[in-house]
Amino acid sequence: MHSVRYALGKIVEKFSVNAVVYRNRPDSLHELACRVREGGDFSIEFREFLDHWYGLSGDDARTAAIASEPEEIGEVEDTWLALRAGLRPPRWVNHPKRFLKRAYFAGGLESLKAVLLVESPTPFRRRQVFVSANALSRA
Repeated sequence: MHSVRYALGKIVEKFSVNAVVYRNRPDSLHELACRVREGGDFSIEFREFLDHWYGLSGDDARTAAIASEPEEIGEVEDTWLALRAGLRPPRWVNHPKRFLKRAYFAGGLESLKAVLLVESPTPFRRRQVFVSANALSRA
C-alpha cells in the first residue's frame, strides 16, 4: 500500500510541476492565444472561453472579448463568434495570415469531408477550414 501511495504521490507531484494552471476562464481571444502559447491546451482553453463568451451579456462585452488581435495559433473561431452574436468582426480577421493555403477537415476522416463541406459555417469555409455546423456549441 505504501508503494502505491508513493507512486500516486509522484504522479501528482509531476503533474503539478508540469501543468499550466489558470484559476479563471480566458476573457478574450487574445488571452486565450497567450495561454495556448504558454503551453495551455487549445481545446480546453477554447471551451473555457466559449463558456465565458456565452455568459456575456450585451454587445459591448462581446466586442471587447474579440477586439484585440490574438497571436497566431492557427484557429479561426473569431469571425464566427462575432457573426453569430450579430457583431461586426474586427478588421484583423481579414488579414491574409488568417487564411489557410490548404484545406483542413476536422476529424481527419475521408468519409466526413462531404458533410463538413456542406455544414461548415461561412467564416470557416472561406478560410478553408471545414468543421461541423455545431463545432462551437456548448451544452
